[in-house]
Amino acid sequence: MKPRLAALLVPVLLALAGCTATTGGEGPAAGPTRAARPSPFADCATLTTTPGSTPAPTGSATADTGSPLPELVLSCFTGGAPVALRDIHGPAVINVWASWCPPCRKELPAFQRLSVRAAGQLQVIGVNSRDSRDGAQAVGEDFGIRFPVLFDQGEALQRELRRTAVPLTLLVDAQGRIRHTDTSGALDDARLADLVRRHLGLVVPA
Repeated sequence: MKPRLAALLVPVLLALAGCTATTGGEGPAAGPTRAARPSPFADCATLTTTPGSTPAPTGSATADTGSPLPELVLSCFTGGAPVALRDIHGPAVINVWASWCPPCRKELPAFQRLSVRAAGQLQVIGVNSRDSRDGAQAVGEDFGIRFPVLFDQGEALQRELRRTAVPLTLLVDAQGRIRHTDTSGALDDARLADLVRRHLGLVVPA
């Protein structure tokens, strides 16, 4: 019986060895895709946490104007719990972008620099809209984008705001109200700093 059992086991062992060997060749397991690699973006856990060192506004912005963020829940690009927009603690600058949009690609580095310069004053948040995960990840890797990004493949936020074009930038105050919606095209460092000062009353370090 033992020789017969050994003869039966040999094909099984060879089949298992063959499956293992082919994982390094062609096919879906041939190598990691961009989506399989670690995301360049930060996770979204901090978006609903009140910043501990946010200074008082220095400009003329008041809290009794503007409309609240839509009642939407979006997934975080890095996974984890979905984020309800109305739970985001402001002040915040929310940039809606897509990898196929040239002005979006042009301005994203300025938003990354703003996220570094304004750390502790406001949050910079990306919303990747009507895009593929591979395309978004590629842009994040190429331009060194490190702030949190929400994924909105169905353009839910744009539909709620009745805006169709990207890039689209929202300036949100500490009460979660939209103080300004910018659709002027690719923003640079100076323009972003000016918008933050005028609409959120915050002076961003140069």
